[in-house]
Amino acid sequence: MTGTALAVLDMAGTTVTDDGLVVRAFDEAATAVGLPVEGPERDEARTYVLDTMGQSKIEVFTALFGTPERAEQANIAFEKAYEEFVDGGISPVPGATDAIAELRSAGVKVALTTGFSRSTQQRILATLGWEDIADLVLCPADAGRGRPFPDMILTALMRTGGVDVANVAVLGDTSSDIVSGLRAGASVVAGVLTGAHDEPTLRAAGATHVLGSVAEFPQLILPA
Repeated sequence: MTGTALAVLDMAGTTVTDDGLVVRAFDEAATAVGLPVEGPERDEARTYVLDTMGQSKIEVFTALFGTPERAEQANIAFEKAYEEFVDGGISPVPGATDAIAELRSAGVKVALTTGFSRSTQQRILATLGWEDIADLVLCPADAGRGRPFPDMILTALMRTGGVDVANVAVLGDTSSDIVSGLRAGASVVAGVLTGAHDEPTLRAAGATHVLGSVAEFPQLILPA
């Protein structure tokens, strides 16, 4: 693969490992809005959260809890819990830091994207010492809509001065990452197996490639 000018990389599950913090934080959020601690309602909600990994959290909570007010209440509780859990609970996926550096050294712009809010994203970056690791970092609020919409990828293209979606490569660990990349028109829309979804799920979503790790991504998109 040649001609990549922009790589759009997801964070949690793709470049960052968080050891299940999303589900733990979701449980705090669900409790905050009165969802029973045990039983089918809680189990179904957890399943929905796993199935929609990668999407904007506020949109996930709106779908689950029915009203903007409850969704906002859940989102506040979720972010508070996640940010409390971050210390000692997250780390770079092995090889991620080197992979991003290799891409940038080769002249490829790198954008990191997330379904979290800006404050949670910034907390993750600060905890990892990644404030300057990428050319651009985006959350749904920066682009209008989160995944599975293409907005963050297209915003990254515009903000980095790109001219053609054919020169964009996307990497993520969820079907939402894949769908957003395809909708944006990226030439490479690769799934990675370090996060939420398995290879059949990523393939079914339309992934052009499935990699074991972000560490393999430079080899995929840089000239030999």
